[in-house]
Amino acid sequence: MAERKPAGTDFESWVDRKIREATERGEFENLPGAGKPLPGAGNSYHDENAWLRDYLRREGVSGDVMLPPSLLLRRDAERLPETVREADSEEEVRATVAELNRRIVDWLRMPAGPQVPIAPVDADEIVREWREEKSRAQHPAVPDTSRLPDDAQRASAGVFRWRRIFRGR
Repeated sequence: MAERKPAGTDFESWVDRKIREATERGEFENLPGAGKPLPGAGNSYHDENAWLRDYLRREGVSGDVMLPPSLLLRRDAERLPETVREADSEEEVRATVAELNRRIVDWLRMPAGPQVPIAPVDADEIVREWREEKSRAQHPAVPDTSRLPDDAQRASAGVFRWRRIFRGR
């Protein structure tokens, strides 16, 4: 256990005395990193969060652990279509959506951190998008023109191509 500072002793002189005694005992000799430059010394750019980034990198941890729960949930909801893209069945997609919705509802009951607007995800909408993605992957030669207006659909079919060619003459 460390020795406590005696009452009535000046704090600075007590610390200086402890450092001098440790130096006399040789406790500061052969320390790891002795004689090596400090990381980042001499850089004109100073970032007050550099130590945090270095710590997360050394520990192999993503910066996501620093985000508040509301932002993590919002990010997960936005990335949900990419998350379920590799799912093999509709049940797996619905289970993923249900798990995210459970986390969202839990946060809505006891919000912590910044108040970010977030609501449970519509499972039917995600399943519909997942099915469309799967059908496009199975039939890549068929372009999806269902969302294009009529002129754009005809243009994609090549109807307007000849008009554009001959218009310039």
